[in-house]
Amino acid sequence: MNQNQSLWYLENIDVTNIFCPNKFGAHEHSLTHKNYSKGEYIFLPGELADKIFFITEGRVKIGLYSDTGKEITKTVLSKGEVFGELPLAGENNRRNFAVAMEKTMTCVLSVDQMRSLMRDHGPLSIFFLKVMGSRMLEMEKRLESLVFKGSRTRVVEFLKDLGMQKGQRVGYEWVVRKFFTHQEIANLTATSRQTVTTVLNELEEKKILTYDRRRLLIRDIDALEREMKPT
Repeated sequence: MNQNQSLWYLENIDVTNIFCPNKFGAHEHSLTHKNYSKGEYIFLPGELADKIFFITEGRVKIGLYSDTGKEITKTVLSKGEVFGELPLAGENNRRNFAVAMEKTMTCVLSVDQMRSLMRDHGPLSIFFLKVMGSRMLEMEKRLESLVFKGSRTRVVEFLKDLGMQKGQRVGYEWVVRKFFTHQEIANLTATSRQTVTTVLNELEEKKILTYDRRRLLIRDIDALEREMKPT
């Protein structure tokens, strides 16, 4: 179980059933399901922030554009995660964009629907506090890494965190399915594609990990963590 999933299991609430009840044959009239093809934008900066989304299949990239038009990736979310939740904190217009990285299915709730659910399911308020808090801490950690750590260390740290948070443990190894492209990792770590490729190749030569377009296999996560320390 990854870190994000544990947020709602700690509160012992079935978030999937609450957000998307028509998957289980209940209240089919009340919620909207929407599908997005790969590369399709779900929302853009400046749009009205009046919906909250729950991913039932696929992956979504959240980011923004700089004044020069450069894309900055904030995070990548997958099945079972919520995004677009900032209207609950007072956001009126979107500051970020959300785009489907592959064929993606979502349950879409209005802000009023979400507030009604929160009234009916008290632990949901704690759930959203933890979601927002964990994302704020994640952004602070990335900022600290950008200021205090070199590009190689940022890439290695990203790979280690990816394995621990999104991976499945198999014996002493960690498997991450649907691995990122080198450019996606570069966007997430504020490095270059060339740096990502170099670091991955070095780690593979050391037999710390193996990878292809479909998955990342971390063979020795302790050795990977040691690669983050200055020599």
